[in-house]
Order: sequence, then C-alpha cells, then structure tokens
Amino acid sequence: MPDQRTHALILFAHGARDARWGQTLEKLREAVRLKRPESRVGLAFLEFQEPTLVAALDAAAATGCTRIDIAPVFWAAGGHVTNDVPPLLDRFRSSHPGIQLTLLPVLSELPGMTDFIASALCALSAPRAAD
Repeated sequence: MPDQRTHALILFAHGARDARWGQTLEKLREAVRLKRPESRVGLAFLEFQEPTLVAALDAAAATGCTRIDIAPVFWAAGGHVTNDVPPLLDRFRSSHPGIQLTLLPVLSELPGMTDFIASALCALSAPRAAD
C-alpha cells in the first residue's frame, strides 16, 4: 500500500563539521516520529551536514507532501533564521506553489520552554545544606 502521508515536519538545525553533533537531532527526530506517526519527520541542516533544507523540502514534495512545517532547532531567531531561511523558503514556494510551508517558532519561543529549562536547571543545581 502506498504511503499516504501528506504532511512533513522537518527539524532544521545549523549543522557541524563533526557528524556526531547531529546525533542529538536524530534522537529528537525519533521522539517526534513516535508522537507523530501520521507525518513524515525529516532532518535538514543549514551547512556542513546533509541534507540541506532545500533538499529536505524537495524530498518531502517528491513523496507527495502538500503541507510542510519547518521546526528551526535554534535557540533564538538570529541571523540564520531571520536572514538565511526566508529566501530559501521563497525560492521553494515559487517552484512548488501548491505546497503550504510554515516556519515554526525557534526553541526559545515554544510555549513553556523557558520555564521547562529553568526548572530543569534548578533541579540539577539545587543548593546543598552546606551552601
């Protein structure tokens, strides 16, 4: 039976020269896949690693996805997310007008993320009785 998934979620990160850097992103992809089996979940990198964002978008389109969400796995919306990504998305949109693209918020803008990290850090660094 052909794969009928028409939604893709692409986890998009910077990339690094050391391929081991991407292992944590692969773990995140697997966790998302378990929670979203109805979606194609892919990875993409800005530089140093493959696939590029454009290649990941093209692959999702080639498999029949008509809606693609891009999740920037960046802490803040700095230069890469605000300057480098929009032209890439515009070029993709012009060559794939029937596909809906959505750039999701960066990590620091996800609901509850700041409180989650603050709580985790406080739990890890709780004062000791002698402090």
